[in-house]
Amino acid sequence: MVEKKGAAVFGGDLRQCCLCNLLAQEEGEVYALYFDQCGELDKRVKRVQPDELPEIGLAVFPLPAFCGGERLNAPFCPSPPLWESCLDYIKPGAWVLGGMLPARFCELAKQRGLHVADYYMREELSVLNCIPTAEGALEIAMRETSRTIFGARALVTGFGRVGKAMVKLLLGCGAKVTVTARRQEDLAWARMTGAAAEPMEKLAAAAADADLIFNTVPACLFGREILAGLPKECLLIDLSSKPGGVDFEAAKELGVRVIWALSLPGKVAPLTAAEIIRDTIDHILEEWE
Repeated sequence: MVEKKGAAVFGGDLRQCCLCNLLAQEEGEVYALYFDQCGELDKRVKRVQPDELPEIGLAVFPLPAFCGGERLNAPFCPSPPLWESCLDYIKPGAWVLGGMLPARFCELAKQRGLHVADYYMREELSVLNCIPTAEGALEIAMRETSRTIFGARALVTGFGRVGKAMVKLLLGCGAKVTVTARRQEDLAWARMTGAAAEPMEKLAAAAADADLIFNTVPACLFGREILAGLPKECLLIDLSSKPGGVDFEAAKELGVRVIWALSLPGKVAPLTAAEIIRDTIDHILEEWE
């Protein structure tokens, strides 16, 4: 489909810039929209205004597709458009793929005769995306602390995809890792990796003994009481999505060092993140055929 009718990438960060360049290596035309201030696009990628976009077979939106309400997530564009105006330029029959697509956007796209899929919902993307997330978090920890990861007491809250990747990296670096989780099966798996494991009810005690904390749970686990018990030099890196897992106001008042590290794949490994998105899109289109 991409080869026959071309593809258009609607906004996004460096991940989508790299995706444009990857798609341009294949046959077919690749069009970039809302990348006004991006200087990283390959010469083969055609920058166009929306009303200049020809008929395409694939429209790719970023991850997350929209921010600030219904506006396109387009950090390289000074005035991102509303989502409905983006759909105005895509002809019926094309595929519209994006990350974390709102239900209303999907409904509008289908009403206009478009095929819609959310690549963020694919398991392969979610799993592989954990690697640059964990590596990015480790990079932050190495940069922002005065100790080595080797021998550091590291606490990982939650043992989902990101938590598993984080634990594996930390153990590989020689950290003393503890996992806190709600489910007994997660605690059992954590122990099998070589980490210590405690139920979430013991979070306060585990946190009070940590040099580094990596939170992966998008719920406010770290309230004022737990934050007040953290060691003075402890660094808390929050990897959870909005609304986050930390009472940030309380942390500021208490002088606790917290870094809310959102969208790490796009910041630390945009090319790898773009390759993951491209491969996931290929899988979606192959399954459709």
